[in-house]
Formats: sequence, structure tokens, C-alpha cells
Amino acid sequence: MNSQPASISPAAGHEPGLSLSYGYGTDRGLRRELNEDSFIASDPVFAVADGMGGHEAGEIASGMCVRALAAMPQVATGERNVTAAVLQQYLVRADSSIRQATGARAGTTLAGAVVVEQMGMPYWLVMNIGDSRTYLLSQGELVQVSVDHSEVQELVDAGEIRPEEAAVHPRRHVVTRALGTGDETEADYWLLPVQEGDRILVCSDGLNAELTDEHMFRILSTVLDPQEAVDALIQAALRNGGRDNVTVIVVDARNVMNDGGIATTAPRTAADAEEETTLPRAQVADVHRSSSDSSSDDEESGEPGDGSR
Repeated sequence: MNSQPASISPAAGHEPGLSLSYGYGTDRGLRRELNEDSFIASDPVFAVADGMGGHEAGEIASGMCVRALAAMPQVATGERNVTAAVLQQYLVRADSSIRQATGARAGTTLAGAVVVEQMGMPYWLVMNIGDSRTYLLSQGELVQVSVDHSEVQELVDAGEIRPEEAAVHPRRHVVTRALGTGDETEADYWLLPVQEGDRILVCSDGLNAELTDEHMFRILSTVLDPQEAVDALIQAALRNGGRDNVTVIVVDARNVMNDGGIATTAPRTAADAEEETTLPRAQVADVHRSSSDSSSDDEESGEPGDGSR
């Protein structure tokens, strides 16, 4: 596993109260020559970008995306006053920069959570574009907060396939939104109150393509140290095939203030996937034509990952 330069050390600057601890890691997987994932893990911003395009273009796109987020002043100061409108402004800049750098031939997904405070209360501001994911483990229950922007998710929403069928559908890697390519580039946002003992998981699809929600829940609910949980999740994904790049961030919330301004200290309750590249919908027809005489194993993407931290 390897860390990315875009992962920045946390900085002080927010009011006493909510305390975060977190771990992070990335691995190119067992099939990819390169690792096209990038991430940022710096209070208050935790996000994963999964590049698309191959031949290092995806790596460029994901790297530009997280560097755009890293340019927010709150990353340097540690202040927790980011809004969805501000986030969208930086994502628009990232989208424009990627298009200029790659000629709109590469793109990236993005998922993550930003810690914000409103009226003295902390919230998770979850963002998503594409099929990277953000999960929340709270009060002993793991839920997927983000909703995939993908063709199979549209089929699930329309009732045409069941959720379990989406995991093995032949078009499960086709995304309908991305930064840097395609027509739809706006992120979705959710604002969730932070509860004592909350654990956030942000990951590229190289994790959830290999592990079921139940498998992730077992690790997240039993491995208490966030860095150890990250390492366990990545190793489990590799043992299950490691067909894609896998990037994981785990964030724990402690000392959460209640409505009376008092810190609470409640304890926290302790599919096989083929090797395919995530693709924006606009490129699918061309890929299918060019690969009609070859197997889908020829469609690869990735980024350098030497297995060390």
C-alpha cells in the first residue's frame, strides 16, 4: 500500500470539542500496472478520487481533483466552515482543469466527507460524483450514504434489476457522472449530524467490488484503530482478487457535543468482480467496438503502487 502526496497532515484551528482520528491507504491491486486513485485525508476534508482514462491519464485526473480540494483554505487552517456551494466551486475548477489537461479524454470519480460545524454542532457533509462510495457506521449499523452515479444504479432505481444483480452486471463499471469528461459533472451532497462514535468509510470501487457490505461491516465494527481497519480492508480486498486499485479512508468521531453543548462519551459498538475499467457512459460504445475481438481483460487502468507505506 502507498500514500499519495495529496494526503496532507491535519492542521489546528477549529474549536475544542469534536476530535477526529483517521487512517488511510491505497494499493494498485493485483491486476493493474498503475494506480489511478488519489486521495486527501486532512481534517476537515476526507475524499477519494478514482481516475478513468488509462495510460496515466486517469492518474492525472484524480490527482488534479484532490489537489483542487487541497487548495481550499480550510485544509490549511483546519476550520470546519466549508459549505456545499464552496465545495462545488472547487469541483468546477477541477473539472475545467482536467478537461484542459487531458482534452476531456480522462475523468475521475469523487466521494468523501467534509466535517462542518453549524450553530456549534458538527455534521458530515458527504459529497459524491461517480461510483466511489462513502459509508457511515453509526449506532452499530453500516449504511451507504452516497448513491452511485452508474448505469446499474439507474437500473436498480427503475426496478429493472435487484441490488444484488448490480454487483455482477456486465455494465456495472459504467458511470453516468464524472469530473473532467461527459456532460454531467455536478456532485450530490448530504448533510448528516455527527453522532458519538461515528465511523466514516470512504473508498474507491476497488474495495466494494471485492467485499460485501457484511464483510466491510465485520472489519469496521471489530477493528477499533482506524489505520488498522484501513489496512485490514485493503488486505481483504487483495485476498478476494484485488482486480482494481483500492483506496480506503476511515475516520472516527469522538467527543461529539450534544444539543446542550456537552461532550458525549458513549462507546461505539464494537462478489467476485471481473477485471474491468470504470468508464464514463460516453466512452462505452467506442470501447465496446474496439474490444469486440478481445476480452475485457485488455481494458486496464492504474497508478504506481509498490506495496509499501
